[in-house]
Amino acid sequence: MEYIYNPKVYEELGRFGLRPRATTSPALAKEFVNDLYRHELRRLRARLRVQEIPKKGYSNRVWELRRKYFLLSIRLDLWAKMREPLSPDARVRLPDAD
Repeated sequence: MEYIYNPKVYEELGRFGLRPRATTSPALAKEFVNDLYRHELRRLRARLRVQEIPKKGYSNRVWELRRKYFLLSIRLDLWAKMREPLSPDARVRLPDAD
């Protein structure tokens, strides 16, 4: 199965170092981005616990992370559409070699 990614989604995925192929399911790409988000969120919480960052600005930092990962708020069916398989009539036939 092949997918055609929405160009804006594809560009945003690139910001996270992800360049999905036509065979990469949107669900797998979203799972990858979600894992990155959760990792950053846990790291932020850990920094708060050891008082590396002040509690006062913590909610703002969480909000910034949500903005950075806004792609996760977009419905999966809007990320990409399935590529229609070519019908036998639509395929190009090469001329026979003489």
